Amino acid sequence: MTKPTIWIDADACPVPVKEMIYRAADRRQIKAIFVANQLLRVPPSPYLQSIRVSSGFDEADNYIVEQLETNDLVITADIPLAADAIKKGAFVVTPRGLVYNTGNIGQALSMRNFMDELRGSGVQAGGPASFNQADKHKFAQEFDRWLAKL
Repeated sequence: MTKPTIWIDADACPVPVKEMIYRAADRRQIKAIFVANQLLRVPPSPYLQSIRVSSGFDEADNYIVEQLETNDLVITADIPLAADAIKKGAFVVTPRGLVYNTGNIGQALSMRNFMDELRGSGVQAGGPASFNQADKHKFAQEFDRWLAKL
């Protein structure tokens, strides 16, 4: 059985999360592919790859969904991408350490769509809080849990 791949929706992925992935991919010899709309440099390693897609809407998301395979890990804060990845059998975790799965992705999509409607009607809903140490720690726990299953 081949090792799964780590797919990173890299445009909005916090630097501390990227750094954890760099180290783990090298240490565990697992391919990690950072997909972004902009040029993204990754440390030299046979296990790290950066792919730049065109700047169109959802280009990175579409690329990841087309390429990923069952049991791959997808790291994203994008809920529609998470839903598509789950449908393909991937494990999904946000950079803040929230795990999406078949049991909670429907509710997350509904809430996202509701908030989109509110913003569309002019209601200021605000954005997420700044990425912090607690988020970094929670991500590290979930990432380590996934790595331990390999």
